[in-house]
Amino acid sequence: MKEFMKSRSYDMVKMFLNQFAIAIFGVGLAFAAGKAGNPVLRNVSSVFSILFYLFLLYVMTWEIGFHDKTGVDLGKKKRDPLMGLWISLCANVPNFLFAILISLAAWFNVPLFSKLGAFASGAAVLLEGMYTGLLANHVWGNPLNSYWWIYFLIPIPALITCTVAYSLGLKDKKFTRLFDVPYPESDREPKGKKKN
Repeated sequence: MKEFMKSRSYDMVKMFLNQFAIAIFGVGLAFAAGKAGNPVLRNVSSVFSILFYLFLLYVMTWEIGFHDKTGVDLGKKKRDPLMGLWISLCANVPNFLFAILISLAAWFNVPLFSKLGAFASGAAVLLEGMYTGLLANHVWGNPLNSYWWIYFLIPIPALITCTVAYSLGLKDKKFTRLFDVPYPESDREPKGKKKN
């Protein structure tokens, strides 16, 4: 565990910072759509923010898996196709912590839990801002952000994305040429010349 935290802490922090940056972007879009009074625009902008966030996670985690591939192929690293999941779980600790505090405030009518829950709700808006537009939708008569359990579901798309991306990076499988390594002109094969 100590070795894992030491070797993967940079990746965890980078994931967290990506989430925070896209969350601010998502909150801005949601507030702008809210001011316009257009729920369709609010939902579309929220979905766009979520997809953009997941795309950034995918690219980042795919590269981590591809980087680890060399060590695995040479026998220097142990193959762990769930490494993307473990990194993402650690990066999402604040999200789960906020979910727990919000749940305690919902379950127990205790002043301390109420204060902690209010703080966690406000912090979750900033940290999970890409979901803000969708969480404003009413389901069963209340907005989604009023249900404590929704905060446990929010990290799941990130966990799935990172698990799949790392595994594909470890196998050097690509969905797009975006992940092709740009070799310098001097290392490229001349046009018309075929490999033997």
